[in-house]
Amino acid sequence: MDRAKIVHTNFLERVAAGNLPEGAAPSGPLEPEQAVAIYRSGCVSRALDRKSRAMQAAGQGFYTIGSSGHEGMAAVAAALRPTDMAFLHYRDAAFQIQRAEQVPGQSMTWDMLLSFACSSEDPISGGRHKVLGSRALNIPPQTSTIASHLPKAVGAAYAIGAARRRRPEHAMLPDDSIVFCSFGDASANHSTAQGAFNTAGWTAYQSAPLPLLFCCEDNGIGISTKTPKGWIAANFADRPGVMYFACDGLDIYDTYATARAAADYVRRRKRPAFLHIRTVRLYGHAGADVATSYLSKAEVEADEANDPLLHSVRLLSDAKALAPKAALSIYESTNARVERVGDEAATRPRLQSARDVMASLVPPARPCQPTNGPTQEARAAAFGGDLKALAEPQIMSRLINWALTDMMLTHSEIVMMGEDVGRKGGVYGVTQKLHQRFGPDRMIDTLLDEQSILGLAIGMAQNGFVPMPEIQFLAYLHNAEDQIRGEAATLPFFSNGQYTNPMVLRIAGLGYQRGFGGHFHNDNSVAVLRDIPGVILAVPSNGADAARMLRECVRLAREEQRVVAFLEPIALYPMRDLHEAGDGQWMRTYPDPSETIPLGEVGIDGDGTDLAIVTFGNGVYLSKQALPQIEATGIRARIVDARWLSPLPKEALSAAVEGCKRILIVDETRHSGGVAEALMAHFTETSRAALSRLTAEDSFIATGPAYGATMPSKDSIGAAALKLAEGGT
Repeated sequence: MDRAKIVHTNFLERVAAGNLPEGAAPSGPLEPEQAVAIYRSGCVSRALDRKSRAMQAAGQGFYTIGSSGHEGMAAVAAALRPTDMAFLHYRDAAFQIQRAEQVPGQSMTWDMLLSFACSSEDPISGGRHKVLGSRALNIPPQTSTIASHLPKAVGAAYAIGAARRRRPEHAMLPDDSIVFCSFGDASANHSTAQGAFNTAGWTAYQSAPLPLLFCCEDNGIGISTKTPKGWIAANFADRPGVMYFACDGLDIYDTYATARAAADYVRRRKRPAFLHIRTVRLYGHAGADVATSYLSKAEVEADEANDPLLHSVRLLSDAKALAPKAALSIYESTNARVERVGDEAATRPRLQSARDVMASLVPPARPCQPTNGPTQEARAAAFGGDLKALAEPQIMSRLINWALTDMMLTHSEIVMMGEDVGRKGGVYGVTQKLHQRFGPDRMIDTLLDEQSILGLAIGMAQNGFVPMPEIQFLAYLHNAEDQIRGEAATLPFFSNGQYTNPMVLRIAGLGYQRGFGGHFHNDNSVAVLRDIPGVILAVPSNGADAARMLRECVRLAREEQRVVAFLEPIALYPMRDLHEAGDGQWMRTYPDPSETIPLGEVGIDGDGTDLAIVTFGNGVYLSKQALPQIEATGIRARIVDARWLSPLPKEALSAAVEGCKRILIVDETRHSGGVAEALMAHFTETSRAALSRLTAEDSFIATGPAYGATMPSKDSIGAAALKLAEGGT
């Protein structure tokens, strides 16, 4: 049986017969006019659910995940301000519809139907997905999130307090706003959600401002798995640092009063709260899901008997706000209007080409106020004794530190965050002295949770900051990679470029550390970063390049709103010598702050045409070590430093090897899924040169004397070059 049709018929018959469910009397501060408006929003949400199902059945719509049973969220929206950023659960259509009532000129019916139809005219996603979201309503779009939006909600709430201390040029949230974040009871169990709750409590426990309202919509089931009764209350009623509120989402009066009290608490106290709302789920989970395949008919009918719209009709009648007959008229006219508008929306154009789909992967550039750089006095005060050393050759870690100092002096919106980045100055000292130079509000020592580190960065970017999160080791990124894949990189895609998460993600990584850490502290796989559309991956090979590239990365984030990963080769941090102890040939002097290496510019060392060694990171260092051995055989070679691994600078690479008879790719990442696969494909397609590759083995990295056994070395590079010159591959 079509449960949507059954629920619809039940509503019509029960309202007409006055057969309404029992419940508490209406009470609280909800005024009659506003109560009716909340009911109207619920009716629109219900009508949209019915129409979206019909559109899908007719081949005019392509995805359904309904909000029926969660109409009480309209009362929550009424209790908040439209300037309160809202990260919404996918069942919150009623919230968005009601918020539109608070913003002049906004109406969601047409917009949401365009989304259901995947029309390119959909104002939020441009036809890329059926999402809730609206720039005008301060609702960044979410897709079918499994709590992945909670860490960034924590970050956005933290950014409100941070902006009061130092307001960024592109800040968008008022100082007295709060952040709202909703999710289902099943999602509350996800490790990502648990990390966000813990981070919120951890932050509040230290009295740091965090105006965040979590909202759990508890319908008692996640797809087909029931939530144990009382589980949410047992877990959240007594969480340290997070105040607990609970209400009945079937009662718009109770919901409005409780949501307003919770929002007032968060706004006044600048502390997080948890709003637990009882709801029901009607129709099943999504799409063609049939609830009676895993729930008894009696259970399904019990939820249907508690239809929140039926409860609202009774409450409005008891409050003398709206007679049942008038409520029925609103419901029927809303359905008729949505039916008409939906038929028109189904005729609107849709995306057709790959180019159209991909147009929002790279967000539009944003105008930024020009910066002249710090004064000599400001620089002298920040650098202190380091100022005299700027002209002397230095190791990579120190040059990165100085580049960070100059950029933080120049751009006050830059904020760094991560485990140990502050007082300690990082595991390898890369951020030493930055805490003293810029203070704890710009050098944030976080708790040990990579999801929360990246969530903080994503959320702060929502309020105009340029975050530079640090992941301590590349291997640790895997704990939180979905924050980049599922949140940061997808936001411009699903918002048609209206929302972005610009950041420069610094990661210490790759291999060749002698005797430290094994695979936890040495990870030579970058596939997870290269596989994410829109993300830029930069890997320097020496300190001067690192400083210049890092400046370009900040420009890309600040002006072009890009997500950039800057992978710093750990083994090269302290490297001084190239061929023999004391030669100092791998140290560099600090480049002038005006110097950058633009995105896509490769490095070329030498002009030999017998052989081009194409490599990056540690591979550049090792290839330089092997060069004397190679050239001693009469082979004239050049070394090409790719620098930018995603997107791969194909044109620049082709130009860099022009005229070379042979190309040897030296890749310290793994044979399967490594960078060499893309380089081999590119040169096979574009060059007639003889081609070979030397890669790392498909292995994790060992500790101790065998630290480099699975990766290219000076000797193996020399041997591979000679073999290629002799006609081998």
